[in-house]
Amino acid sequence: MKNIVDKEWLKSRLGSPNLVLLDCRFSLANPRAGEEAYQLSHLPGAVYCHLEKDLSGPVVKHGGRHPLPNLQSLSAFLESAGISNQTVVVAYDNGEGAFAARLWWLMKYLGHEEVFVLNGGYKNWEQSGYPVDANIPEPAKATYEIRLQPERMAIYEEVKGIVEEGTQNTILIDSREPKRYLGIEEPIDKVAGRIPGAINKFWNDGFENGQFKSLSEQLLRFSEVGKDTSVIVYCGSGVTAAPNYLVLDELGFNNLKLYVGSYSDWVSYEDNKIEGI
Repeated sequence: MKNIVDKEWLKSRLGSPNLVLLDCRFSLANPRAGEEAYQLSHLPGAVYCHLEKDLSGPVVKHGGRHPLPNLQSLSAFLESAGISNQTVVVAYDNGEGAFAARLWWLMKYLGHEEVFVLNGGYKNWEQSGYPVDANIPEPAKATYEIRLQPERMAIYEEVKGIVEEGTQNTILIDSREPKRYLGIEEPIDKVAGRIPGAINKFWNDGFENGQFKSLSEQLLRFSEVGKDTSVIVYCGSGVTAAPNYLVLDELGFNNLKLYVGSYSDWVSYEDNKIEGI
C-alpha cells in the first residue's frame, strides 16, 4: 500500500535517522486526552501532534469546526518536529484512523511525498507487545518548504457552485454516519441534513477491528463511483472525511478533493440548501 504501513514495517525501521513518528491521538469528547495518553507512553521517539492546536486553525464564523490551519504555523510545527521535505513521516492515532489521516492529508496538501498512516495505530502496536516509552524527544530543528497542491482541496465556492449549477462529473461523498447524513439526528451542528446531492459512505465502514479493510473490500465500498469521476469528500468538520480520502487515493482515484470546512462550514451560511428526511 502507498499510504498505509503495518506495524512490522515500522518496527523494522525504528531509529532510522530519516524517520519521524507523529502521535495524533485525540478525543473529540476530551481534547486533553490524547496528549495526556502521549505523556504516559508512546511509540519510541514520537512527537505529539494535537488536532486542534497543530492541525486546525481558530474557529470563526465560517470555515467549519476544524478549519484549515495557518500553513506557515503548520510548517513551523513540522520543522520543530525535525521534519524536512525528505523525511519519512508515519502518523498514528489510537486506531480510529481519522486523526492520523487528517495529518496525512494536510502533509499531502503541503506537497510532502513520504507520509504514511500506521494501520491499527497505537492500540494495535501496544497489544502486539511492540516497544513504547515515555521519553519526550527533543528533535533537531529542520527546514521545511511548502510545495502546495491546491488540487487536493475543495473550497466552499466550488462546492456551492456544484450544488447550484449541478455537474454530472462530480460526486459529493458525505462521510458521516447514516443518521446524520439522513438528517434523523444532528448532535453537533445547528442544522440536520446533508449537502444536496451527496451520497453517503460512512468513514468507519472502511475499518474492521481498528484496521483498514483490504483494498478489495474498499473497492466494493465505492463500487458505484467511477475512477474517472471528480470526487469531493466531506464530513462534519473535515476530519473523518480524511480516511475516505486516503482510501480513495489508495484505490487510484486521481481527481479527488477534500472539503475542509465540510458540513459545519456549509450550514454556517444560512441561505444554503439542505437535504434530509
